[in-house]
Amino acid sequence: MDNSFFNRDLSWLKFNERVLKQAYDESLPLLERVRFLAIFNSNLDEFIMKRVGYLNRLIVRGVNRVGDQDITPHALLTDIRNEVLKLSKLRDDYLYSVILPQLKGIGVHLLDWKDLSDKEKKDTTTYFEENVFPVLTPLAIDPAHPFPFLSNLSFSISVKLKDPNKSDSLFARIKIPNILPQWYRLQTDDPNIFRLVTLHQVIQHNITELFPNMEVESVMSFRVARNADIKQVSDDVEDLLDVVEEELRQRRLAEIVRLEYSNPPMKSMLSLLKRELELEEGDLYAVDGPFIHHILSEIANLPVSGNHHFKTWVPTIPAVLKDESSNMLDTIKHKDILVHHPYESFSASVERFLNDAVHDPLVFGIKITLYRSGDNSPLIPLLIQAAESGKQVVCVVELKARFDEARNIYWGEMLESAGVHVVYGIVGLKTHAKSTLVIRRDKEKFRLYAHIGTGNYNAATAKIYTDFSYFTADKKITSELLQVFNYLTGLSLKRDYKKFLVSPVNMKEQFLKLIRNEAKNAKDKKHAHIVAKMNSLQDPEIMDELYKASQAGVKIDLMVRGFCCIKPKIKGISDNIRISSTVGRFLEHSRVFYFANGNEIPHEGEFYIGSADWMYRNLNKRVEICVPVKDEEHKKHLWYVLSSNLKDKVLTWDLDTSGEYKKRAYKSADLGLHEVFMQHYKNKN
Repeated sequence: MDNSFFNRDLSWLKFNERVLKQAYDESLPLLERVRFLAIFNSNLDEFIMKRVGYLNRLIVRGVNRVGDQDITPHALLTDIRNEVLKLSKLRDDYLYSVILPQLKGIGVHLLDWKDLSDKEKKDTTTYFEENVFPVLTPLAIDPAHPFPFLSNLSFSISVKLKDPNKSDSLFARIKIPNILPQWYRLQTDDPNIFRLVTLHQVIQHNITELFPNMEVESVMSFRVARNADIKQVSDDVEDLLDVVEEELRQRRLAEIVRLEYSNPPMKSMLSLLKRELELEEGDLYAVDGPFIHHILSEIANLPVSGNHHFKTWVPTIPAVLKDESSNMLDTIKHKDILVHHPYESFSASVERFLNDAVHDPLVFGIKITLYRSGDNSPLIPLLIQAAESGKQVVCVVELKARFDEARNIYWGEMLESAGVHVVYGIVGLKTHAKSTLVIRRDKEKFRLYAHIGTGNYNAATAKIYTDFSYFTADKKITSELLQVFNYLTGLSLKRDYKKFLVSPVNMKEQFLKLIRNEAKNAKDKKHAHIVAKMNSLQDPEIMDELYKASQAGVKIDLMVRGFCCIKPKIKGISDNIRISSTVGRFLEHSRVFYFANGNEIPHEGEFYIGSADWMYRNLNKRVEICVPVKDEEHKKHLWYVLSSNLKDKVLTWDLDTSGEYKKRAYKSADLGLHEVFMQHYKNKN
């Protein structure tokens, strides 16, 4: 393997290990530790679907090297499998030996069928007959019936049956319905006691009801994951909607890339699954003990009395926005506003910005990008209301936001039917920028008002993702944002942006220039410092330039929550590069970039915020924007946020040269980064 950089996939698994280790932290509320186990499992599902699927596709295409690294897809898949097995064992050992006994200690009993009393078994059987049996569809597996379709992430019970009048065994499959709770709560006299048994055990122990007069010889539980990295349909078609809908259909039918099964297995059924699903040994994962790792989120959400969840955080309202009777556009006209989510309210800032624009009779038009807006988005009705009231509304909807395609198709069609001008972006590029532009008449001419964010227009994730929202009426900024929208909706070839960094137009070029400028300053004995906060770092050109800057003497602090391919502290190469990752109750999602530019006073340097990570795809294959922050007060605040991240001990891990992350040492009295910010914003606002 090329030793210049870490492999992105193995680095990502290291990130998920940090998520897993949050479950080990006994200073956290118990049910939040269970939630981290659930997040770890969800992350792993997505990784398997996306990256293992991608590597399998490379093998099919005959590609013998992964990216720029000297490793074959086969070898990398072996490394990935070994790491996944190691992490899964860590998860299971801790879940069964520590978490389950501790749950029992707070009155949450996760039971096997054998632990139920006779009365509980009878009550559970009644529940099965009345609520479960009607929605089950057992499917025979024999020469007269085609092998049943297994939907992605579906959980099933396979059954080996015997007809008393025949010698041959028969097989059937029962899908565990995900429309029902995956845990059944047994009746207790104490409302604070939760006695729970899994839905699949309820079904398994009443399975004879599904096969009258048949003998059940054995059962095996299994779960499948399908490839999400399907072959891309050509964009060179008349209707992009048709392209995405076809890709969704392909994903539904895509190859299975992982089969998890209960151990010990039913060997005959496992062989049948391997054959019918065309699986290799490397696709099979045995699950020891209770098969519950994929349904832990319901346990994390239990309303257990006591301090077993994080204390509810209610985002504060920025002081500048507390006068709800004022029009937010008038406020922005006189002063830029910087909001830090989830510490400061999304609804009182972003939603209010759009709401005030929709109801302002002087507003003539609204332009917005939508990448992941979520279910029940409050923004969609506002956009529809604006269009119905006669305003010109343009919405750039990204149809290829992975796993949100169907939802975005639905939103796009709903908006179009209401008169919104819906655009599906630029062929071959995902629109990942997060921005809104409001056009308002101000006396005899139009004035533009902008929102630029680091996160999605998603009210749900805004409560748990750390992001920045920047509101401005600065003509130098808003006029360029208008040009970005023209690029998205028309045929603009503008490249000479003065303020904005726009990918794939000028962003990488400008970031490289900024890094090189720091290297030049270091050589000229000027103050040189780079601080960059992002989700992932992988772009080879950016990393090469960071190595050169380090060698020139630039101090470089990189805060990368997820995978990071650059290697720190290699003598003579990256001595001056420090890399950290923060994992806690909120998901670090904001992208902030700082360049000292010769200034020893931090807030006099250059700050950019935006939607892009330093990844090849963000800088070359997506439409992204980063905007400079010029207001002195806001620059001071951004430096406070960055420096607080750098100083955190409780939630932060440091990356070493070997690729391992080490948790920082801290005292019990130390506050974690997220707690520090919650207190800060509570006092500030």
